[in-house]
Amino acid sequence: MTAVLRRRRQWAPYALILPTVAVLVAFLLYPISSVVYYSLRNYNVTQPWKNGFAGLDNFRRMLTDDPLFWQSLLFSAKWVVVQVGLQLLLGLALALIVNETFIGRGVARSLVFSPWAVSGVLTTGIWILLYNPSTGVFQELANLGVGDHGTSVLGDPATVFPATVVAELWRGVPFFAILLLADLQTIPKDLYEAAAVDGANRWRRFLSVTLPHLRDAIVLSTLLRAVWEFNNVDLIYTLTGGGPANQTTTLPLYVARKAVDSHDFGYGSALTVAGFVVLLFFSILYLRLSKFGSRS
Repeated sequence: MTAVLRRRRQWAPYALILPTVAVLVAFLLYPISSVVYYSLRNYNVTQPWKNGFAGLDNFRRMLTDDPLFWQSLLFSAKWVVVQVGLQLLLGLALALIVNETFIGRGVARSLVFSPWAVSGVLTTGIWILLYNPSTGVFQELANLGVGDHGTSVLGDPATVFPATVVAELWRGVPFFAILLLADLQTIPKDLYEAAAVDGANRWRRFLSVTLPHLRDAIVLSTLLRAVWEFNNVDLIYTLTGGGPANQTTTLPLYVARKAVDSHDFGYGSALTVAGFVVLLFFSILYLRLSKFGSRS
């Protein structure tokens, strides 16, 4: 009888979480399987006579006959590298600053974190107003003699990318600042005191104490942010629509064009599967190379 009770107690926690796990699996497996299913079919609601099983034709078309797929994929990679790299550096700098003790630190933290609370659509609305060639900041600079009147940074191929990057940085930097600040506050003060006794200056303490402690937080935050930035649609779509001349078209934005605007759900599903495979491969490789969770 004792053995039976022991088994019941061992399995009780799993039985309690089983319904939640089942719901999560169902909500994950059904969308994924549906996308894979439609990626193997011709499915365009505007041309129903062409619908049917396509096999790997959508993937062949994507890899060999669609230069915009490769262009959008390369731009997505560029966007992720630039955004995550700059957001990490600026977020870490802000976290280190607001972790110090000074008068008005609470107000400073609120100002640093406030952009993260703003929705994506509202963020783009703010930056559209700032970049407006007639009433925005560049118009005011032109009035002061800096630059030309009517400058449209979002319509110029030479400036559209940095302008979009700046807008996303304003929204993304607080994410790193919040997460890294939380981890900074868990570092024991004794470690810094011991390093100071050993003669380590501020830079050496940062390299030998702060960065090793933040390693897992940095790996996790950069991975999460990379996935989010890869899937970024709202800001780029609202600011540039993928233009000019498709120069800011990311892969998810291209998927939206094909599936939503052109109603080509089969090809859009194939593009989605490609993006999923890229993210899955990158995530596994990144976690392996970074040795996330290890203490070595």
